[in-house]
Amino acid sequence: MTLIGLGVGMPTTVPQGIKDDIKLLKSAAVHAGIIALGFFRTDMRTWTKNITSPVSEADIAVDTFLSGALRAARPDYGWLSEETADSPARLEHKRIFIVDPIDGTRGYIRGEDSWTISLAVVENGVAVAGVVYAPARDEMYVGGLGLGATCNDVPLRAEQTSSNAPLIPAPAAVHHELAALGLSYTKGPAYPSLAYRLVQVASGKLDAAVARRGAQDWDIAGADIILSEAGARFEDVCLGTPRYNGADTRHAALAATADISLLSPLCDALRVVYGCPQPDFDNPQPQA
Repeated sequence: MTLIGLGVGMPTTVPQGIKDDIKLLKSAAVHAGIIALGFFRTDMRTWTKNITSPVSEADIAVDTFLSGALRAARPDYGWLSEETADSPARLEHKRIFIVDPIDGTRGYIRGEDSWTISLAVVENGVAVAGVVYAPARDEMYVGGLGLGATCNDVPLRAEQTSSNAPLIPAPAAVHHELAALGLSYTKGPAYPSLAYRLVQVASGKLDAAVARRGAQDWDIAGADIILSEAGARFEDVCLGTPRYNGADTRHAALAATADISLLSPLCDALRVVYGCPQPDFDNPQPQA
């Protein structure tokens, strides 16, 4: 292993195989994107799971492809995907793929173009490689531990936008709390894909992005490493740094920003709106 600087300028040890894993994730994302685009804006079958979550036949087709391609390439890695039945066997793995075949399915079904394919490799609870690919926009966001973050191979550096008022998308209740805290800002665009919203912070197009309580590992793991390597902060407002591949894959509310002055009001507003989970809901520490 080689000592190398993180995107945020701190030294770290780069786990072996990160570059190879990134190549694998990028290739799989491109092929998955071709599959998803084949269904996009067609009369595809859709249904609902867990009462409120939409699913399309494209989600299943992409998941099937990714499961076959990634698990065949890395049979010693665990697997967690939104569209695959969960298995406690993943907890026995040091490294694991965490996958959202189509993040932003509602927007995808409506024909909007900001949906993504979100892929991550997590080691001992920490995201070490991630790809967030928006096929309909031809945008490939990539991050690797100690290797920086890019969009279409152009380096990313999260920074405040040129606007005097920070650009922040958020649910209405969070906007209300931010206003009550006296924060001056502009309401940002709403993207159905949480992963896409998060990587817009990494790209500097948004000053901050938030997620309501209940986001799952697959919603955020791919974007997490991209944010980190671009120099942005990403926090679970109740537990601090997100950890992955625990027995419970849910998270409390989340905030991402490159502007440290925004972090405190964002976290305060999110805690007021969503509260913090009770101890038995906490995301447990992942197993090594």
